[in-house]
Amino acid sequence: MRHLKAHRKLGRTTEHRISLLRNLATSLINADKEHIITTVQKAKELRPFVEKAITLARKAQGLNGDDAKIREVHLRRRAARFFHAGNSTFKIEQSRFRGKKGETKDKIERTAGVKAVQRLFDELGIRYKDRNGGYTRIIKLGHRQGDNADMAVIELVDNPRELAAKG
Repeated sequence: MRHLKAHRKLGRTTEHRISLLRNLATSLINADKEHIITTVQKAKELRPFVEKAITLARKAQGLNGDDAKIREVHLRRRAARFFHAGNSTFKIEQSRFRGKKGETKDKIERTAGVKAVQRLFDELGIRYKDRNGGYTRIIKLGHRQGDNADMAVIELVDNPRELAAKG
């Protein structure tokens, strides 16, 4: 019996599973078409993971008062836990980062996770500020030909492609 067993293990260790969900969440938020194709089980696990991050962005939209900026920074830091920093791109800075003997070091620029948090708070938080949950949709696609896995599309609702088709 599965009493009080809340999440699927997906055949992975805890660290690997959290890393997988962070990668999927980063891909979903950063995707231009605002959807990704994955297995049904991964999509069902990803849904509450992403919706908690979007809820944090929604909360930031309604902040008022003197300490609103401080509270928004706190919400951004909490939301950053849902995303990976992404692959690092190296930029060589000649004079800023010097090692022990004066040699230059590479400066690492974060890409995917930082962009995901920015997009989450700048676009998605505003888009969903009047919606109380249900920010994602799972559409089943059928079976993958290679291993017969159940496939699905997980997408953000009210995306620009969907709104253009309606209007």
